[in-house]
Amino acid sequence: MKEARPFGHPQPDAPDERELVEKLVNRDQAALSSLYDRYGRVVYAVALKIMGNASEAEDVVIDTFWQIWQQAARFDLSRGSFGAWLFTIARSRALDRLRALRRSPLAAADEPHDAALAREAGADDNPEQDLWLAERSALVRAALGELSPAQRETIELAYYRGLSHSEIASRLGEPLGTVKTRIRLGLAKLREKIGERL
Repeated sequence: MKEARPFGHPQPDAPDERELVEKLVNRDQAALSSLYDRYGRVVYAVALKIMGNASEAEDVVIDTFWQIWQQAARFDLSRGSFGAWLFTIARSRALDRLRALRRSPLAAADEPHDAALAREAGADDNPEQDLWLAERSALVRAALGELSPAQRETIELAYYRGLSHSEIASRLGEPLGTVKTRIRLGLAKLREKIGERL
């Protein structure tokens, strides 16, 4: 996959997006390239936030776009935006990779080098992209601040620390069902709060 090219302010679900997805279903590589240009850096930012490792985040981006290439026909516009579907895939790929790395004894040896790469990768960021990410991040933080402390903690452990529901239950000493309910209700409130602000 080619290197990400600079691009402006992301336009999730722009009018031509449905057409791009249809072309992707028909194996149009130009459509994949357009979607990569539109979302590649944002997917990388999401992956880097979860992974904390530039090289691994790059691999997550590749895995994510490979999966949408393979599974484009599964995207259903009636169930949500393309961007939401893409970021759900990116998050899943990142968390899968993070869990695999936790089991690897070699992962710790690369951490100092990866932190330097992450700083270097951020040096040539697009200012518009940075602003868009900062605005979205502030929006999510504000919405998280309106959740109950218990809901906020479980969501942060799941989405920012990459813990499974079982790991969260064990860490908090709570029943698994309670953890799942808190996450489900917390995410519903987050969607509502973010929707109000958008």
